[in-house]
Amino acid sequence: MSLRLGDIAPDFEASTTQGPIKFHEWLGDGWGMLFSHPADFTPVCTTELGKTALLKGEFEKRGVKVIAVSVDDLDSHNRWIPDIKEVTGTEINFPIIADEGRKVAELYDMIHPNSSEKATVRSVFIIGPDKKVKLTLTYPPSTGRNFNELLRVVDSLQLTANHSVATPADWQDGEDVIVSPSISTEDAKQKFSKGVTEVKPYLRYTPQPNK
Repeated sequence: MSLRLGDIAPDFEASTTQGPIKFHEWLGDGWGMLFSHPADFTPVCTTELGKTALLKGEFEKRGVKVIAVSVDDLDSHNRWIPDIKEVTGTEINFPIIADEGRKVAELYDMIHPNSSEKATVRSVFIIGPDKKVKLTLTYPPSTGRNFNELLRVVDSLQLTANHSVATPADWQDGEDVIVSPSISTEDAKQKFSKGVTEVKPYLRYTPQPNK
């Protein structure tokens, strides 16, 4: 069974490039991003891990811990890391899970037989402080992910978790947001002191409430 939004992210124990972890314990009380890679020493993955390392500070600002997983072993990961630094100019500053037994890949349904019998697709799981899956994304092995988009998604998830709003298409942090349909326009005008703009009875905008 594939994981659905709102499911508890499966816990597991694993070896990583930064030592052994128990996943839920490692996550602690904050947010997490678990993302998979088809294999070590692959071109797209090399660029993705370097980009994640470059953006680690941005994830940390948002209270998000990042962790990668590949179905190769720890020795392979450790031999790959210098290549990533050489190619991208960044140190790998987050753990990479060694999943040669495919335990994590199977728990998180990361292997799609129609794509590859052995390698994981490029899955992303954003996990909230309650250990529930808040977002999933799945890319084919041939398509690299947009990590700035993942930061944008985190901004939206954290904002909408704490305020009665949604984010419109292409929204960026700091832009106006949409009032939740569950709130009447009259109540929204009382709730959102910065004002409410009604475009349609079901589409009301307000300035981002946490800015």
